[in-house]
Amino acid sequence: MKNKKRYLLTVIFAGCSLFGLQAQTEDVVLDTAAVRLPWPENLQARIDTMISEPLFDYSQLGLMVYDLTADSVLYSYGEKQTLRPASTMKLLTAVTALDRLGPSYQFRTSLRYTGTVVDSVLTGDVYCVGGMDPMFETIDMNAFVESVQRLGVKTIRGRMVAVTSFKEEPLLGEGWCWDDDNPQLTPLLVSRQDAFMSRFIEMLRAADIEVDAAVTNGSLPNEALTICTRNHTLREVLWPMMKDSDNLYAESMFFQVAAAGGTRPAKAVHGRQAVKDLLGKAGVNNIQYRITDGSGLSLYNYVTPELMIRLLIYAYRHLNIFTELYPSLPIAGQDGTLKKRMTESVANGRIHAKTGTVTGVTTLSGYCSSANGHMLAFSIMNQGVLKIADGRDFQDRLCAVMSDPNRFESPQPKVQKKVTKKNKAKAKRSKK
Repeated sequence: MKNKKRYLLTVIFAGCSLFGLQAQTEDVVLDTAAVRLPWPENLQARIDTMISEPLFDYSQLGLMVYDLTADSVLYSYGEKQTLRPASTMKLLTAVTALDRLGPSYQFRTSLRYTGTVVDSVLTGDVYCVGGMDPMFETIDMNAFVESVQRLGVKTIRGRMVAVTSFKEEPLLGEGWCWDDDNPQLTPLLVSRQDAFMSRFIEMLRAADIEVDAAVTNGSLPNEALTICTRNHTLREVLWPMMKDSDNLYAESMFFQVAAAGGTRPAKAVHGRQAVKDLLGKAGVNNIQYRITDGSGLSLYNYVTPELMIRLLIYAYRHLNIFTELYPSLPIAGQDGTLKKRMTESVANGRIHAKTGTVTGVTTLSGYCSSANGHMLAFSIMNQGVLKIADGRDFQDRLCAVMSDPNRFESPQPKVQKKVTKKNKAKAKRSKK
């Protein structure tokens, strides 16, 4: 291809008295596609070729590849550019949560009451205490209803109180687009919806429990007794958050981190500070960035490939984090948001990475288990890409190069052929 990287090698021919020749030098131009260079020069030469493609005449690229086994930078290009991470922002949230809270931390929703139960009538108040558990479902609500039945209650007279003091009031994050499919950030969730109290009362009545009580918001008194608590661990939340890139799960985890300091209500600014503290531990100094939310939905998030690499290095070097993070990441050609990518590639099964996509932006950051036995950390950030498929195609080919540069010859971008009647007829003839 016309943009193929070419290397100038100096070939030295030693003088040989047998043939009467004198020592001389000759400049020979060799094509990298025809020369198998040693690691890591082979990988570097192939990436050189790729970044000269026409795609980057009109779009931005930030890229960094780090050899974790050799503890050295393999490749960098625009690694200090501040770019939008999209959903790779979830990597920062996940590593911060695993570092600060641990995989056994519990997201809790509890049911409590005050008052007395006499002749199957609860005279008092019932409190639904939200802990922003994104996995609270109908089965958990059934457990709440059954716990009321076991208490011997057939009528509730008093108040039904929603306790939402776990986090600040705004239901949307800063910098979110109004026309996106945004999750609502409420501490009381059921089946991902902000309809906890109405659903609970509906299910109580379906179980023949009369609810003669006003619905209100309020705080939890110290004397309230616990009827039931439902919880899910951080490990349970982590997998769908990363594999499926679930924004609600990521924001819930972000606010768990924000609440870890004990301040109520937890605020987004507390979560941002926690992420910044983690990045400080990871050695992120003198790097420009801005953290706004936990999911990557915000237009105000900006990071650099260098920052992402430092985060991935920190996670890799802390076994308590890496053993949880690595298997939760989508695997190329096998599951999650990478299930349909790199299926026929040498990268299949070798790439564990978080994807990110918003309009004009596609990103991929994670780990590569290279064929030579080295573990690599990488961050690829494509911006200003009008066709997301073009950016993903570049990323997939680059992942193949990292996985085994010796097997992946002359990476070429996919060319979308224009469908015409002539092409269709030709395709039909070829099938015959």
